Amino acid sequence: MTLESELLAAYPAEVAVPAGLVAAQSAASNRVLIVLDDDPTGTQSVSGLPVLTRWEVSDFDWVFGHRIDGVAARAVYVLTNTRSLDPAEAEARNREVVVNALAAARAAGISLGFVSRSDSTLRGHFPLEPDTIAATLAAEAGEIVDGVVIVPAFPDAGRITVGGIHYARGGGGTLLPVAETEFARDASFGFSHSSLADYVEEKSGGRVPASRVITVDLQLIRRGTPDAGATAIADALDAASGSTPIVVDAVTENDLRVLALGLEESERRGKTLIYRVGPPFVRARIGQEIREPLESADIFPAERADTGSARGGLIVVGSHVGVTTRQLKALTDAHRSACIVAIDVEALLTDDGGAHICDVAAEVAAALATGDVIVHTSRLLVKAGDPAASLKIARTVSAAVVEVVNRVLKTAPPRFVIAKGGITSSDVAAHGLEIRHAMVRGPMLPGIVSLWEPVDGPAKGIPYVVFAGNVGGDRSLADVTRKLSGTF
Repeated sequence: MTLESELLAAYPAEVAVPAGLVAAQSAASNRVLIVLDDDPTGTQSVSGLPVLTRWEVSDFDWVFGHRIDGVAARAVYVLTNTRSLDPAEAEARNREVVVNALAAARAAGISLGFVSRSDSTLRGHFPLEPDTIAATLAAEAGEIVDGVVIVPAFPDAGRITVGGIHYARGGGGTLLPVAETEFARDASFGFSHSSLADYVEEKSGGRVPASRVITVDLQLIRRGTPDAGATAIADALDAASGSTPIVVDAVTENDLRVLALGLEESERRGKTLIYRVGPPFVRARIGQEIREPLESADIFPAERADTGSARGGLIVVGSHVGVTTRQLKALTDAHRSACIVAIDVEALLTDDGGAHICDVAAEVAAALATGDVIVHTSRLLVKAGDPAASLKIARTVSAAVVEVVNRVLKTAPPRFVIAKGGITSSDVAAHGLEIRHAMVRGPMLPGIVSLWEPVDGPAKGIPYVVFAGNVGGDRSLADVTRKLSGTF
């Protein structure tokens, strides 16, 4: 018996919930979710939704007026990239997004909900970001947040929560408490607890004790019918006040859909909630069907198949987690015709760093004329002695990657771009490709890896793949590249 089956043996079976049932209730609320995404990989579970990499009032005006097949979007992603910022910068950026979204919503006559989308392995600015959203809502709109709903589960990527304990599936398929994985040793956002209630206490520095946390477990969610589960969840949330943390079990999409119904019921009863979540929450919350992975014909329709096909695509790899390094090796082993170019991190940190960037950009631009190019940062992870210094090194490396991509875009636009790693893909999108507004087309693999289509700027129409550093199997990067490239 596996650990997962042992864990689930104590709970009822999941309750089937049609996506349309959730969608109807979401639409009836007339609420648009503003998803503050701390890196762009939060879009990998959704399709047909807009993304903003800027958040001026005019950007929200654009998205609130935009129609997709004649219908307004139920959610919009705002790429804050705060996981790459220090706490003060992250706080300021969250506040600015909320202020501007509220201003545009007042003019458009719509109501908003706020989602703080972060990492399914618990890395990021917590509780800073939901605290900032709550404080800004109180100051700007007089709304007092009753509860912060914490749902890091990402079943598509092997991250589940059972009995208030969060788990992640390792490289061999073994389910581990998340504090026992490499992610818990993150230089900037490390932690020591897999129990979400204890994690809240740890990350709040004891300000919020574990005993104050409400747990919505599978016994509440799996009550036999969707309505029974929704009512049980709403009843449990009746006690929330003053930003009470609410941690939630989830193992399947159905669990998340029952949760969505319960949250709608709780809000109908008058509760004000904000959310700290992993990628699939928004899909379930608005009742979106799970989209099948995109195929080559979806990305390059027949009428455009030969457009730029002589040119190669650009694959940029910045993440240093173990799974990314294995995926990079599998890609380079499989794609023998690709040109491989390394950005030497140690060279970037010297006085000659600028010259190194110029050399790399020139090499990439020349190679794209005849085929695909894989650009990766050197695999030796350079760390500093404290989180702030480590973050500074990460920024230096990301800035170099951005400059290389931007130089290449201006001189030799690639047929497609894949960016591997959260901070990498965010910076490549917003600065390397200068994307301001984009549409999420859908996933490249089941439930993971998002493809965007930029709708303006110099990268308009170039397929852009956002590939989180910590998802997929060893061959996933090669599989995604093969769909776009078609050359190996």
